[in-house]
Amino acid sequence: MNTLRNGEFFGQTNKTLRFDGLTITDTEYTHAFVDWHYHENPYFTFLLQGNMKEGNKKEIYDCSAGTLLYHHWEDAHYNIKPDIFTRGFHLEISEDWFEKYQILKSKTEGSLNIKNPALKLLIYNIFKETKMNDHSFELQIHQLLLHLFSQLSDQKSNPEKKPNWVRQIDEILHENFTEKLSLAELSKTLNIHPMHLSRDFQKHFHCNLGDYIRKLKIEKSLKLLNEYESLSELALECGFSDQSHFIRCFKDNIGITPLKYRKILK
Repeated sequence: MNTLRNGEFFGQTNKTLRFDGLTITDTEYTHAFVDWHYHENPYFTFLLQGNMKEGNKKEIYDCSAGTLLYHHWEDAHYNIKPDIFTRGFHLEISEDWFEKYQILKSKTEGSLNIKNPALKLLIYNIFKETKMNDHSFELQIHQLLLHLFSQLSDQKSNPEKKPNWVRQIDEILHENFTEKLSLAELSKTLNIHPMHLSRDFQKHFHCNLGDYIRKLKIEKSLKLLNEYESLSELALECGFSDQSHFIRCFKDNIGITPLKYRKILK
């Protein structure tokens, strides 16, 4: 089985950054099939463009733009890519980095397909920081990455104690976030008192219901940013009431306007 060393990925890597225990690459995938392999360091893969299929010992992921995967140490997997342009952003983390910031290996075991929009927006922000000519970008990336691991640790702690409605409402929101949703209708569907839902949603999702829905909308807009010339049309497609509301929410979550982020993606 192939072992890929620090910074190695199958394809054409167009940019590599190395600093303080982190290796960040922007890579075009050029192989139609990559046989079973693993990497010597844990890392995140964030699909910026295209599609691929990834399999590991437990499951298979159909990955499209916006997919965020995490692989632990020596986590074996394989990849299949269709004949389209596919581009990935990787953030590889050395063992020294984990020790320096006192993050336990047991908190990040396994292969994860991360669907939480808040965590995906953190990765979009890390990607943005790598493209900005800013003297503080290393500090920003460390801070965002620590926040990401903090959220991951919270999600993996005592998952069996989460009530069933947490998984149910997450599925409902992912499928219907562009539609008009009400607390009363969601409570009725989940058979939970509205006050109970409003109070406990924050505990399990680390934000209120409205913020979570807005993050889902922003996440979708980032996937489609290069496909829509008109921001007004993109806003409506993602469930925003108008273009100004979309731009305001985008800047609140990403830190820059959609047009500036579109330039970074290109």
